[in-house]
Amino acid sequence: MAWWDTVVRTVASEFSDLADAEQLTRLVVRLLLAAVLGGLLGLQRERQGKEAGIRTHMLVAAGSALFVLAPMQAGMDAEGLSRVLQGLLAGVGFICAGSILKLENEEQVKGLTTAAGIWMTAAIGMCAGLGRESTAVLSTLLVLGILALEGPLTRWGLRKEGKQD
Repeated sequence: MAWWDTVVRTVASEFSDLADAEQLTRLVVRLLLAAVLGGLLGLQRERQGKEAGIRTHMLVAAGSALFVLAPMQAGMDAEGLSRVLQGLLAGVGFICAGSILKLENEEQVKGLTTAAGIWMTAAIGMCAGLGRESTAVLSTLLVLGILALEGPLTRWGLRKEGKQD
């Protein structure tokens, strides 16, 4: 019987990182908020026919939140958390670079808005993970506003240059 008790105690201690309902609620709220906000950005991009859609943006935002939540739960100091944020931004930047294409037959670069959107989605996820929920929500609204203006501003610019009928 002692062997089984040891196994049960060990398993219970492995799941003890959320000691109370307050910690569990905080974790769930931050991860869900990051995923929902990322999903809103992804929905907008998907509706525009872009490759990086809802799932991609939700995963980037939730992953970014988790990358800051876990070290905070472990008691990492501000200096250590700063290094985590730097690594996260570098890693997301690498992913973003993969979404940028220069087409050989055209003198045009594609994917810059997608890359910037993924980068911003990671920043929003980091805000949610850090407990800066209002900042995350306001940033999401700002990005949605910018993306909503993309089409009208482009048409206005082309019309001014005489390139549109």
